[in-house]
Amino acid sequence: MRFHYTFQKVVDLKGNEKTQAEWMLSSALGELQAQERSLDELTFQRSAIMLSLQNAAEQKAPMAKIREMQEYVEYLDKCIARKHTDIRSAHQEVLKKQDQLSTKVLDEKVWLKAKDKAETQFQQSMILREQNELDEMATVRFAMKSL
Repeated sequence: MRFHYTFQKVVDLKGNEKTQAEWMLSSALGELQAQERSLDELTFQRSAIMLSLQNAAEQKAPMAKIREMQEYVEYLDKCIARKHTDIRSAHQEVLKKQDQLSTKVLDEKVWLKAKDKAETQFQQSMILREQNELDEMATVRFAMKSL
């Protein structure tokens, strides 16, 4: 006789929920990394334009060109500020997904532990049943020898 857990579908569901939560966390981490790479790119662009601006000023470039470059730096500063906000949001999302995953992991552990306990009880009852059958066979043999 094999062990069959009555709530196996629940255990499977909890495992699937945990896997889905892992995917969601992975996705949130990917988004955070993408936002951080974007910030790095914006910061690099700003550094490059600042260097160009410095060179333009040293080479006495037309004021219109210098002003245009300064406006682009201001635009990049706004983009960088927005990107910091995006990164904070993405980080909050990662924390939320980590919390959800922790909850799913704990939930799955509870169900797996219940399954293990039920399986242990099943095995103990099977051992007891087998022992009772052996005892009964020994009793019958002993009774047969007595006759």
